[in-house]
Order: sequence, then C-alpha cells, then structure tokens
Amino acid sequence: MIKIKPFKAVFYNKDKVEDFSSVVCPPYDVISPSEQEYYCNLDPYNFIHILLGKDIAGENKYERAGALFNNWIKDKILIQDIKSAVYFYSQQYNIKGEKKTRLGFIALLGLSDKSSSVFGHEHTRIEAKEDRLKLLRNVNANLSPIFIVSKDNKRVIQRVFREYIKDAPPFIEAKDKEKTIHKLWRIDAPEALNMIESGMRKEDAFIADGHHRYEVSCAYRDQMKEKLGGRFSEDSSFNFTLAYFTNTDQRSLSILPIHRMLKLDKPLDWGRFILELKKYFDVEEVKDKARFFFLLEKAGRSEHLFGMYKEKKYWLLRLKNIKILDKLISDKPKEYRTLDVSILNQIVFKDILGYDSASKNNLKYSPCAQDFIEAQDADPLSVAFFLNPVKIEQIIAVALNGNKMPAKSTYFYPKVLSGLVINKHEEI
Repeated sequence: MIKIKPFKAVFYNKDKVEDFSSVVCPPYDVISPSEQEYYCNLDPYNFIHILLGKDIAGENKYERAGALFNNWIKDKILIQDIKSAVYFYSQQYNIKGEKKTRLGFIALLGLSDKSSSVFGHEHTRIEAKEDRLKLLRNVNANLSPIFIVSKDNKRVIQRVFREYIKDAPPFIEAKDKEKTIHKLWRIDAPEALNMIESGMRKEDAFIADGHHRYEVSCAYRDQMKEKLGGRFSEDSSFNFTLAYFTNTDQRSLSILPIHRMLKLDKPLDWGRFILELKKYFDVEEVKDKARFFFLLEKAGRSEHLFGMYKEKKYWLLRLKNIKILDKLISDKPKEYRTLDVSILNQIVFKDILGYDSASKNNLKYSPCAQDFIEAQDADPLSVAFFLNPVKIEQIIAVALNGNKMPAKSTYFYPKVLSGLVINKHEEI
C-alpha cells in the first residue's frame, strides 16, 4: 500500500522568469562537470545553483544553497502555490526517430513503513547520500522528484489525462537540451485527487531513479522524529517526499542500456582473450557498425548477448548455455544472474579479465555507444562493451524479491526535470 498526497508546490514565478527552459536542469546525478558549467552560465536563476552548486574555496556550498533558496523565495523568484494540488506531467520526446509521450504526475509519496509497497532495485553509495542529506538539511525541501513506476492497474494516469487534462493549457512548459517538451498542469479538483489517491493506494511502487534521494528522505524523517520526540503527526511534511509517478506502459516508458568502457592495466593478449571467451560464448565478428547494432538489438529480445568493440572491430558474444550461470553466479537468484549485465560482470570482467565490476578506476559508464567507440579509438588500453536495455519486468522481478541489480544497470529516458516543482517542508 502506498500513500499519495497533494501539496503546495514551490515553482518559478512567471512574472520574474520569462522562459522556464532557461531555469530548469536535469537531476543532479546525470549532470557532468561540463554540463554543470553550462547550466551555471545559462541563467543566474537556473536551478543548478541550488541543486548542484560549484565548490568554491572558503564557502560551504550547502549553506549557500539554503541561503539562495530562501532569498529566491523572499524575492519572489520562487513562489508557493496557494492551494494543495497534484501536478500532471507530460513529456514529449523523440527516440530512435519515433515520437513518444510519457504521462504521469508529481505528488508527495509517504515514506516507507511496515505497510508500504515501495521497492528499490539499485545499491546506494554512502558518499552520495551524505551529500544529498547535507543539502536537504540546509534547504529544508525536496528539490527533485523521485521517479516511481507502477503497473497502474486501474489506469489512473490515462483516466485523469482524458477527463481533466487533455484540452487544458499547461501552467508550466519547458524544452530541454535534448528537445524534450515538458508540460505541467495543476489538479486540485477533489474528485480528481480522490481518483489518484484511492486508485494508486494498492499499487506497488518501484523506484526507477532517485534511490539515494529516497533513502536520504527516510534518514531525514528519522532525524526529525528523534529531534521532535513525540511532537509530530503522521501527516508531518517530513513523513513524505516528492515523487513522479508513471506506469509501465512500454509504448511510452523508455529504458536505455548503460554501456561499459573497461580501462586495462596492461596490454591484452587478444588471441588468448578470444579463446577464453569462446569457452562461454559464441563469438561472432561483425564488420559493419550499423549491422552490428541491428543484430545486437534484434538478438537481445530472445538471447543473452552483448557487444564488444576494440581497434575498429565489432564482436557479438552469445551465451552458449544459460545453465552456466547456475554454477558461476550460484549465490544470486535467477532473476539477477540472468541479467546480461550480471553475465558481463561475472564471466568477462571478473573470471576472465580479473577486474572488479565495482572498480571506479577501471570502468566508465554511458548510455551513448558512440562516446565509447570514439574513446576506444583514442585509447588502445581499453575495450568497449555494449548492452541491451534491461526490461521493466526484470527490474520488477529483482525488486519484488528484495534484491539489488548491479550498479549502473538502468537509464530511464527522458529524465524528470529538476526545478519544475519543489516540495518545501514545513518550518518546525
């Protein structure tokens, strides 16, 4: 059972900000250093200045973010809604030449308790959680929504769109760097709010993005409860966090693969490496790049395989026998060991090459295959590996059984923008 609640969002004031596209940014954890610089220079009121401020000698960036947030509210750059609402959210985007629209809504999600059905599938890192907790303490607000996927068995999202949104103009609209169009509508009609709250109550909620933010919100809640003793209610704002909800409809839900670039410590004996691979895989060289990626995607629908690139040559690696995994990854459940990324990590990286898949020094990750093709061409001490996307059914199966997927397994696209709506916690 999950608890959903409307809230009075904080958002940019249209009288102060002419173009919402110039002030929003992606979630903090997908912003590279060069993109951080881009957003910092884009607009003095871009949300990046609060969400992911620069490190400046002699300054505490978390305190600076808190002061900036409060000053923007004081100066009415940011304003708070006068009435609690749920905010319906549409994203129109292009992927592989196909136009898609993903629908969902932003509301407050009750934080996990014994009766909650919120499931995660990723491991989290203590450094990232400490960073976000320091920011949360200083701004006293959820700055970015957690990305939640549910089966939406009662088709709540489609019904709300059809009955309340379809012909209404949005109150916020923005276009991001990747040309995705983001639109937001306010929903405060009691019957619509009831449809959302009651219709989603018995759903399981799966965290797609934002595992660190979710755990940080839980830690913040625990700290506030300890601080207040028994002087709080279950409806206290710190018992909730900001969340975006969408469904598992594969016509609009896009999951991209996250590819790997392995940095070698020494030159590889390529002939010997191929012989080792052939113990476990059917190894096929494909000379044409376009055909390679076509075959990779096509075969990935029914086979366990991934691609490899080195010195301007492409290979497909097809697992010979799935029963191999019962022996090599026997300590993990079936839904984990049959993931292509688990097979790559265990057989190729660990058993054949002797690298830990958790190594920060040897592995890089990107959803863009071309980035790693170019990087490998420039670095002979590297090998690029290409994966197919994880299926939503696999994510749900892993999460429901209380397990975690290997690091960097999923990339949901497009990302939910930061700075559209903010959840400011009550002052205590």
